[in-house]
Amino acid sequence: MSPMLDVSDDVRAEIGEEEAARLIAGDSAPGSYDCTSCRAPGDPEQERTSTVLFLGEETAVLAFAHATCIPSQIVPVSEEQLKDAVRTITGGQDGGAPAPAGAPPAGPAPVSAPRQAVLGVTCGQVLIDDQLHPALVVEPTAPITRPGSDGPGDDFLPLLIEQGFMPVNDVARAPAPVGGWSVLLAMGRLHAILQPGPAGGQPTSWWQAHQPLPVTDDWRTAANRSRTVHVYAAPVGTIGQQPREDLLRDALEKAAAGGLLVAAAMPLAGT
Repeated sequence: MSPMLDVSDDVRAEIGEEEAARLIAGDSAPGSYDCTSCRAPGDPEQERTSTVLFLGEETAVLAFAHATCIPSQIVPVSEEQLKDAVRTITGGQDGGAPAPAGAPPAGPAPVSAPRQAVLGVTCGQVLIDDQLHPALVVEPTAPITRPGSDGPGDDFLPLLIEQGFMPVNDVARAPAPVGGWSVLLAMGRLHAILQPGPAGGQPTSWWQAHQPLPVTDDWRTAANRSRTVHVYAAPVGTIGQQPREDLLRDALEKAAAGGLLVAAAMPLAGT
């Protein structure tokens, strides 16, 4: 019996008609797989299955997911992210620490800033209009100054506002979308926050995890349902490491009341 594989036009164009035909015919399709989204086992002969192509600068990896979880698509990633994805697909060690709601992931990525600040990212869910929405809260470990500036100020929020983030006056209202940005969740793990590439090129990482970071099942389910993540940002020392979502919400509301919070809604890229 031929597998029930979905191969999108984008994936088909990238892998070629011959390989797509071999997949659909079952010649190169897996007998079973772990879904790249929910990580549960899948069987392409028993249920519709999406082909997901992780595409780096030089190499690509084809993975599979339940069609009920995500559609067939291309997920652009860096070469380093692709290596991490390969290790995950093949059962290798990814070294990621859990990122439960309200707990900051370990190992934030470095930011190009004069004071060598790093961005800490906290995963959580925010209640808006009686519905929980997946959220990321970004806070640097030191003031972020504008490139070329020698002053003692903190330009973190002004720089983000210039990129399309908007000041938050009320956490109970959903933030507005920002063009060109996205949150990369690949293989069920948080990889990066992507920003628009130079001159309209491929997106680049604004924040990138040293190791792909697992998220809670509830967070991933909410993100896959809405395909949107609310990203909040505040200056150093504003939010802190909150152990629970209610405390995180209180910190966000306090930051908003003090004019120290910006946010944007970003589409979920990948799985």
